[in-house]
Amino acid sequence: MEMKKLNIEALHAELLTQLPVERVRKQEELKYHTTFKIGGPADIFVEPISMDELSFTLKTIKTHNIPLTVIGSGSNILVKDKGIRGAVVSVKEMMQIMDCKDQTLYVGAGYMLKDVSEFAWSQGLTGLEFAIGIPGTLGGAVFMNAGAYDGEMSHVVSRVRAVAFDGTIKEYDVKDLDFGYRHSVFHDNHEVIAEIVMTLTEGNQEAIKARMDELTEKRESKQPLEFASAGSTFKRPTGYYAGTLIEQTGLKGFSVGDAQVSEKHAGFVINTGNASAHDVLTLIKEVQQRVHDAHGVHLEPEVRMIGED
Repeated sequence: MEMKKLNIEALHAELLTQLPVERVRKQEELKYHTTFKIGGPADIFVEPISMDELSFTLKTIKTHNIPLTVIGSGSNILVKDKGIRGAVVSVKEMMQIMDCKDQTLYVGAGYMLKDVSEFAWSQGLTGLEFAIGIPGTLGGAVFMNAGAYDGEMSHVVSRVRAVAFDGTIKEYDVKDLDFGYRHSVFHDNHEVIAEIVMTLTEGNQEAIKARMDELTEKRESKQPLEFASAGSTFKRPTGYYAGTLIEQTGLKGFSVGDAQVSEKHAGFVINTGNASAHDVLTLIKEVQQRVHDAHGVHLEPEVRMIGED
């Protein structure tokens, strides 16, 4: 344990040679960095803002042999109550690039998907309307191949620049990204998405805005946005909708501590106050069991669970 502490101290000191102190913090509570508002501390928390800083950070962490976890805005994760050992690198400040040339967008991974969708609209480009209501960063959306309303990131992404854990900068064409349902190559190679290139098409600005407004209204009317959550809790099982199965099982409003199956949309587990990760995990397990007993369907979580119990 003492050796790990020494490693963290040495890592902290070396990171501060190139990053400002406010972006390298020890024992940072991760509940402040997740949309669930849940999670214990990270031994060390780092927020690079550029490709060079990200490369230096990852290489330094690897040199010190410290475990690494990468997050964006924390919208699709549940951090467990004892937090995360080692280093947590957040890419949500990676926002040095947001450019448009012809029908191509060049965007840093830290931008919120909503902002990227609105930027595309401002340029008169169509193809990203579906993304207006998806929470989280662009990098996280590419990592998960996020989608909604018949659109997904694989439809628009043409190239990705990423950084390997040894600091090497890589570039991928869309054919190499292995996009699938809530999956990309980055699930397997564990490289960190830094910049994204997207190819869109010219469209009518009024029509684009009307579609974005329609999807925003649809989301706000159906989803429990007034509560902290990690977004949709379960993947869609083949031939079913998770929320419908949960509702048919009579579990709307079902609670464990301050974790609750939303009354508004049963596909969301929400934090109604001060829920612990243990509350959420207990609730998820109970929902899975009851839905399986009632319908013979196994619900697989879409939310990533990370950290120590």
